[in-house]
Amino acid sequence: MDWRGVIEELDAGTERVVATLEGLGEAELRGPSALPGWSRGHVATHIARNADSLWNLLESARTGVEIPQYPSLERRNADLDAGAGRTCAELVADVRATAERFAEQAVRLPEEVWNAPVKAMQGWAHPAWYTVYRRWNEVEVHHADLAAGYGAADWPDSYVRWAAAATLADMAALAGGSHGGLAGFRIIATDSGESADLGWTEGGPEASGSGRALLGWLSGRTGGEGVHVRPDVPLPAPPPWPHPPAAF
Repeated sequence: MDWRGVIEELDAGTERVVATLEGLGEAELRGPSALPGWSRGHVATHIARNADSLWNLLESARTGVEIPQYPSLERRNADLDAGAGRTCAELVADVRATAERFAEQAVRLPEEVWNAPVKAMQGWAHPAWYTVYRRWNEVEVHHADLAAGYGAADWPDSYVRWAAAATLADMAALAGGSHGGLAGFRIIATDSGESADLGWTEGGPEASGSGRALLGWLSGRTGGEGVHVRPDVPLPAPPPWPHPPAAF
């Protein structure tokens, strides 16, 4: 999907996040999320602060002045702790307002700066337009992290098509020592035919499944349901996700 169409997908995804949050009671918002050490309030706050952080990158592209995604990891974590205990109404308002601000910046960003390089917090650079795709990951995957009834099975087909293909391409481009338990594997999406060779050689182990099943597993959001391994061995743990993009 062209990045311009992703902006509309983000709007719909944000409204799904809001609907989930509005269906939770205050005690449930303080309860644990699927992310270790984070409450659901932490996840909701992160979705909002991520929108702000990616807005920073678009602003950097617009002005030509480098603006870090986050001031520091310590500041990011402190902001999450500070915001996690807010009421449902406050969390919803924050998620919605920051998403709208990001979308407005994306829509209005001059065409001539969409290829301007910006830098992720982890240090790798990408063109400004890829920020929209990074936001798509954040909205869909962290919605699942709320552990409130929305999961990999609910991700839009459009998101799965892009994110599964991107994940396989990005994994294949990782340095040899970065494949974790999947070193030596071939990963195959049975519905699209796309694959990633992670140091695989003929006769080596393979893991296969639909793009949705693979994405849920490789992103760490499922236990690998629907993924089949040959030979019949326990499903290996995938490396941390997401990965730096292989190409643009």
